[in-house]
Amino acid sequence: MSIELPDAIDAYFSADKKGNAQAIAEVFTQDAIVIDEGKTCTGRDAIRRWMAHASTQYTYTVEPFDIAEDGQRTIVTSHLVGNFPGSPVDLRYFFVLRGDKIAELEIVP
Repeated sequence: MSIELPDAIDAYFSADKKGNAQAIAEVFTQDAIVIDEGKTCTGRDAIRRWMAHASTQYTYTVEPFDIAEDGQRTIVTSHLVGNFPGSPVDLRYFFVLRGDKIAELEIVP
């Protein structure tokens, strides 16, 4: 099943598939916030380090399969399979967009 994602969110998942932490950081605003596994990263440099760490710690694939709107947030549900504890799992990605960039992302099970 294919879903249509906003450009910034599509760029995020495309860069994630390639394990490209720099490309992921560039789809965020300078002051963006990411919350994942109870940890908060603020700013592009912190986001790049977060993704670089995640991509070296685990091997995984992510496949978005549902999209919904909730006020100002875009919620993308994705199926993750990999060598991490609890695999496979469906995660929800709560995105807040500002212009053509991601201003906030929270990832929750």
